[in-house]
Amino acid sequence: MGKHAGCLAPDKARFMDFFPAGAALTKLATGFVWAEGPVWFSELNELRFSDIPNNRMMRWSPVAGLSTFRQPSQRTNGHTRDREGNMISCEHGGRCVSRTYMDGRYEVLATHWNGKRFNSPNDVVVKSDGTIWFTDPPYGIISDHEGIRAESEIGKNQVYRLDPATGEVSVVADDFDRPNGLAFSPDESELYVADSGYARGHGFGFEEGRPRHVRGFKVVDGKRLAQSRVIAVIEEKVPDGLRVDSEGLLWISAGDGVHCYTPQGERLGRILVPETVANLTFGGFGKSRMFICATSSVYAIETARTGAQWP
Repeated sequence: MGKHAGCLAPDKARFMDFFPAGAALTKLATGFVWAEGPVWFSELNELRFSDIPNNRMMRWSPVAGLSTFRQPSQRTNGHTRDREGNMISCEHGGRCVSRTYMDGRYEVLATHWNGKRFNSPNDVVVKSDGTIWFTDPPYGIISDHEGIRAESEIGKNQVYRLDPATGEVSVVADDFDRPNGLAFSPDESELYVADSGYARGHGFGFEEGRPRHVRGFKVVDGKRLAQSRVIAVIEEKVPDGLRVDSEGLLWISAGDGVHCYTPQGERLGRILVPETVANLTFGGFGKSRMFICATSSVYAIETARTGAQWP
């Protein structure tokens, strides 16, 4: 591995086996204020991601390079894809969850819970039954840097489940400080959710005693969460976005890099990145290339893992 890759675990050989010989961190593009929310489109050979403060959504491909996908973008943050391949997005500016179809059509899916506007939907995943699960911290309303300053109408930072077939929005977790990245285990029996409460928001620094961990929940009847447990406490700032590979390992964006954990909470190693990491996704051929959004740049590294996310 290249100079920006390191290992924290005693079993260094095991972690090194997660990467092919000669794998190194490569900077693909730069010039952003806060790169976030990467999502891969295999049929287009294209990565899309957000540059939140610049109010734009970018795209990169190994053939065409870097270009702007949408501007203004309602200061979108996290993205994923539904079972039809459409892009599902969390919008700070619009305070909503939206869908962009493969043919370019756009629609807002949800803006409120119990008649109150969301804070600023942050990150999102789609379950195999088509339901959309997303987090709603206040990062897009505490200042004008990543959204539009406003007071919270809900007064809490919650995790939601949206059924796009009915439009029903339900709370699945209400005991978070600031819920952030999330991902299902490969068999969808568990949902992992990061809590970045230690980071109070842009310009507000950090507060000791607040959560900086990833929790795992059992998914009950495909609709509810139960049996919460802390899997990983991140000492290097806070956990942000996260992804799971096909064998169930967690890859967590966390300050100085991407940290790898087992579902039982053992930290296996980390990929060091020279900028503060926000989020990641698997893509490329065989979903084995890891794309990393980190402050002003997007990086990539080849792995011997396979991303579990759809598609």
